[in-house]
Amino acid sequence: MVAQIIDGRAHARSLITAVKADIALLQAEKTNIGLATITVGTDYGSVAYENRLRALAHKLGIPYEGYRLDESTSEADLINLVRKLNAEPDVSGILALRPLPAHIDEASIFKHLDPRKDIESVHPENAGLLALGVPRFVPSTAAAAFYLLDSWIDSTGANRADFYHGANIVVIGRSNNVGKPAVSLGFARGAAVASIDEWADRTTGVGRHTRRADVLIVAAGKAGLVKAEHVTENTVVIDVGINPMTDLDGRVRMVGDVDFEPVAARARAITPVPGGVGPITDVWLMSNTVSAARLLAVPSHTNPEFTEPLSEAS
Repeated sequence: MVAQIIDGRAHARSLITAVKADIALLQAEKTNIGLATITVGTDYGSVAYENRLRALAHKLGIPYEGYRLDESTSEADLINLVRKLNAEPDVSGILALRPLPAHIDEASIFKHLDPRKDIESVHPENAGLLALGVPRFVPSTAAAAFYLLDSWIDSTGANRADFYHGANIVVIGRSNNVGKPAVSLGFARGAAVASIDEWADRTTGVGRHTRRADVLIVAAGKAGLVKAEHVTENTVVIDVGINPMTDLDGRVRMVGDVDFEPVAARARAITPVPGGVGPITDVWLMSNTVSAARLLAVPSHTNPEFTEPLSEAS
């Protein structure tokens, strides 16, 4: 069996058309929209992602500002930048790219984001809403994984509800930005969901869990973690991993968490890396920026101002 390739780039093109229409409407209404990203250090994946977002924002006509800070930037200075962007009326979406340096506490940074501008739902309020099944924003990578999965189900002619109610979904990786949101999105669709992380690889082995999966979402950050023997011919594999690999000639290329060719020869369907989840993630983030702009435009009596955490504001 050779897996059906789920083409993220093709799906992204239709999403881009819809987002462009939304942006044009905002601009006609004179509603402020803008995206600001913050990168601390020179992590290859973060810099590559920031470059993609910059290019896509320009293509869509979304005002964009990318802040690239030195690795030695203090937590206090980063919080001050977040506060500055919270107060900026022309910014509707703020994204602090991971990973942050070890000396900066992610949770401390995220709790200072204005929840209405937190387009990746990392602020505690937004993370809680997502866990309760009533998200303000759906985190872009987890949303992209399920967008592709939903689209693939539709292409088979199956009923989505029937598919999910009978599906076992296994999520590898428990990050706050992908793994945990993916579990919530699986629950919201009525599926049985299991979550494993790196300890399964180190102890019992991932195959013990993944061979029972109808859908496997892999977001572990470990190149080639999932191999052919870890899947069955009925498995739909959504590869979220983005790992830089340097070839013998010095060129850097991105590979996923899945050993693509052997797994594709066995699975039912699979997303490639690059060209799978990534293109949808980028467009979804822009769509969340549009949604944030609309939210911020709501009159203040129904959309209260964000207040700083008490421990920091006092």
